[in-house]
Amino acid sequence: METVIGNPLIKALIILFLLSATTAAGDAPFIISHKKASLTRLKSGAERVSVSIDIYNQGFSTAYDVSLVDDSWPKDLFDIISGNTSNSWERLDAGGILSHSFEIDAKRQGMFHGAPAVITYRVPTKVSLQEAYSTPILPLDILAERPTENKLDW
Repeated sequence: METVIGNPLIKALIILFLLSATTAAGDAPFIISHKKASLTRLKSGAERVSVSIDIYNQGFSTAYDVSLVDDSWPKDLFDIISGNTSNSWERLDAGGILSHSFEIDAKRQGMFHGAPAVITYRVPTKVSLQEAYSTPILPLDILAERPTENKLDW
């Protein structure tokens, strides 16, 4: 057995096999997603949350049937004003970016901790759907008592 592994040709074939296996695994899409939320005070007692989610494909192949779902906004706390909390795209090419945004109104005051959005996509070489998660948002202090800013103060 030692003479087979000690053979330089066998060593070269083993190294070539390991390198090709590593390269083949690196050909898949690599999805990264960033979720952002910002608050806008409309009037006393009303605040709007603007949410944007960017999806990046940092891999070397195309992701197909890309779907985004952000169910972290409970209906008893928020009303959707514009857009949807979910979206889908046919494909996301290697090195490509997809963006999605929506606006919601807050119904109640308090701290809100949003969960990451879920992105599912299909890779042609795999049977099952792949899943990725966005970054979570920082805690939002909705309808918080903020000191007034004097914008004319020099």
